[in-house]
Amino acid sequence: MIIDCHGHYTTAPKALEEWRNRQITALSAGIKDPALMPKASELKIGDDELRESIETNQLKKMKERGSDLTVFSPRASFMAHHIGDYKVSSTWAAICNELCYRVSQLFPDNFIGAAMLPQSPGVDPKTCIPELEKCVRDYGFVGINLNPDPSGGHWTSPPLTDRHWYPIYEKMVEHRIPAMIHVSTSCNACFHTTGAHYINADTTAVMQLIQGDLFKDFPDLKFVIPHGGGAAPYHWGRYRGLAQELKKPLLRDHLLNNVFFDTCVYHQPGIDLLTKVIPVDNILFASEMIGAVKGIDPETGHNFDDTKRYIEATLNLSNADRYKVYEGNARRVYPRLDAALKAKGK
Repeated sequence: MIIDCHGHYTTAPKALEEWRNRQITALSAGIKDPALMPKASELKIGDDELRESIETNQLKKMKERGSDLTVFSPRASFMAHHIGDYKVSSTWAAICNELCYRVSQLFPDNFIGAAMLPQSPGVDPKTCIPELEKCVRDYGFVGINLNPDPSGGHWTSPPLTDRHWYPIYEKMVEHRIPAMIHVSTSCNACFHTTGAHYINADTTAVMQLIQGDLFKDFPDLKFVIPHGGGAAPYHWGRYRGLAQELKKPLLRDHLLNNVFFDTCVYHQPGIDLLTKVIPVDNILFASEMIGAVKGIDPETGHNFDDTKRYIEATLNLSNADRYKVYEGNARRVYPRLDAALKAKGK
């Protein structure tokens, strides 16, 4: 199988965005009474609309490009945890997660869910646990997206190694789910959302984990750093050297039992570097298709986000290595995904 560990519902029916705009407008007008806010029950999206949004977009491209299953989560830029308070985020997260669940039920062989959390700046992450547990237990989701910066580019939260985050980590270990470390929209003009903020966050997460000793407390915790790990693989020597100065173990012992990198790197030299620097056991196939970079590369004539082409073309992977990247590593990092596939005889 070819398992894409990084997919977002970027093509959700327009009604979803319209409902969110109503919620934001109400907040902007100073409305605080929940009774006067838009209600989730007012959002009406039928199964036929969901089917059309998937069949003509993600599923069509999956068939064209040869991938089988996508770990599917709400649109990252739509999480926008900096908007409103916990109640606002809770309602919004529940709506978005339910839509992904419905997609997974309509296309059970092609999509399986990962949850958006109802994070909010300055709010105890413990408040995210009910939504996390609902998505795992009721929806069969196999992972979560964890935003290390709910402020949207101002970085007001403690580092990922801080005990602030431990309630989430405890539940991740209990339920055997990994977290993809994924920020949302930047509301800081200094940081373009997908070109700077996303990559900055990936890189920042790696450095935070190097500085701390999180995995001593949580030896079974697993993180996926998206977008190829940001700048980390490109500067792996820098990070090995910094770890040495900090008197940390070698990175293969300090991080690589718990930290994994996806292949959302949109050119051949980038994948070649990733697969040369990072051990193959730590690389998971992903494309984030119909996401940040949707155009056609004029140098190749193919879509930038058709990442399977780069995996096939690199000289750094054997056939056995490609199996790990496409399927084996995902089954290991996402044990609930592995169990769901085995239950279907896959």
